[in-house]
Amino acid sequence: MPTARHEDNALDIRLGHEEVVISQRYEVASIVNDILIAVWFLVGSILFFSPETTTAGTVLFVIGSVQMMIRPTIRLARRVHLQRVGNGTAHQMDF
Repeated sequence: MPTARHEDNALDIRLGHEEVVISQRYEVASIVNDILIAVWFLVGSILFFSPETTTAGTVLFVIGSVQMMIRPTIRLARRVHLQRVGNGTAHQMDF
């Protein structure tokens, strides 16, 4: 069963005897978002070739457009962190 832990701004996922380490989580999220945008627009464009699938193509274009609005949100989240102040020290909390 996969387990996840956060350490040093990295996400470690254990899968049996193997471990996937995702460092620079915000950068990875931005890259995955960009790939999904490309997929939605590519599939949406293909669906426009047939009148029967034009509505599905339009939906994918809307999804891609929403994800384009998410891109700057990911970039902003990478630069802004919520910090908890307690016992005279600040502890950074990454999301």
